[in-house]
Amino acid sequence: MEPMTFFLTSEGSGNGADLGGLEGADAICQNLAESTDQGDLTWRAYLSTQGKGAVDARDRIGSGPWFNANGNRIAADVDELHTVMNRISAFTVVDQRGRSIPGSGNAPNRHDILTGTQADGTTYSGNDDMTCSNWTSSSDDGKARVGHHDYAAWNSAHDSRGCSQAALISSGGDGLFYCFANSD
Repeated sequence: MEPMTFFLTSEGSGNGADLGGLEGADAICQNLAESTDQGDLTWRAYLSTQGKGAVDARDRIGSGPWFNANGNRIAADVDELHTVMNRISAFTVVDQRGRSIPGSGNAPNRHDILTGTQADGTTYSGNDDMTCSNWTSSSDDGKARVGHHDYAAWNSAHDSRGCSQAALISSGGDGLFYCFANSD
């Protein structure tokens, strides 16, 4: 079985979309991976940022391939990941321990996944904040672009209702995000 190189966080920061920026989000990924003895890899959150020094989520995660905790291949490379050929679904997107995350039709529904990205894995341009102030805001104001881990729009489905924990929960999320082992 291939080692785990992809997972959906089992928990967020607990502070809405304030993840402590990219550095804080990466630390959450690293800590959750370490809890399953996968900390020897370098883990990166699949998140884009905006403004000066903007970062595309697709450029943070290495070249692949990526496998979930149960040994299922998610994608062979970055290009496949961002096409309909990826294997992201309610059955393959599991947390760091291989557990399913409740999606649409479940209570609670936790399928809104923070990304701040467009479908091709790139950031949004312009003045419309799609990243809750680059993952530092837990305000009811603002928004983040989210994907659905249980639908084809895994990385870009709609905007959140706000950046607070309550706003993320009310729209079907919990402040969760994807983590990828960066092998580059």
